[in-house]
Amino acid sequence: MKGWDAATYGDRVADVYDDWAATRDLDTDGAVELLAGLAGDGPALELAVGTGRVALPLAARGVAVQGIDASEKMIARLRAKPGGDAIPVTIGDFADVAVDGRFRLVFVVFNTFFALLSQDEQVRCFANVAHRLTDDGVFVVEAFFPDVSRFTEDQALSVRAVELDAVHLDASRHDPVTQRIDSHLIDVSAAGVRLQPVSLRYAWPGELDLMARLAGLRLRERWAGWRHQPFTAASPLHVSVYERQS
Repeated sequence: MKGWDAATYGDRVADVYDDWAATRDLDTDGAVELLAGLAGDGPALELAVGTGRVALPLAARGVAVQGIDASEKMIARLRAKPGGDAIPVTIGDFADVAVDGRFRLVFVVFNTFFALLSQDEQVRCFANVAHRLTDDGVFVVEAFFPDVSRFTEDQALSVRAVELDAVHLDASRHDPVTQRIDSHLIDVSAAGVRLQPVSLRYAWPGELDLMARLAGLRLRERWAGWRHQPFTAASPLHVSVYERQS
């Protein structure tokens, strides 16, 4: 997608992200509970912290949370929330993990790891995370399990919702060679047409595990959700926990 960079998604959706996320089936409470247990006495680092959907309640649990994000508009939304100005945030590409110190927990949620648009970037992120983990630290990735069957001739058009005065569509193109998906969430209403671009590079769980091994990490646990649901071939997403290789 021409003109795309690390800040594009956040800059385009910052004003509506919280409302949009509230309509999705996101287990924020389960995520915070699991992450708080993994963080222990911390500290923790969230890659692509965004508006603080997870970081704020995690901080309220007493975990010392820091964040990285490329979008200053998303961070402005975080800062406007109660407690948001108390979370240290580094502006930049989260693949660099350009922060000081070491962390008991590094995590990235809601498929955002796939915002790194090449295998090289994803491998680099794993390596930089490993460099920032304490000896007993873990890296947690929440991501969808790829389902390429939804594409016909490497494209898909679906209807997310139909309302009295609005229609919400999802238009996507798929490149199976690079594992790239370029999409637009399209909202058509009396107010006009709004386009929300999304570009990602998906990776299979086994590919993520290999990236971890290259970084000196290994898979410790994999679940189909934040509440330790068993992961199977039918699971739409996974929560994977990586630790240092012994």
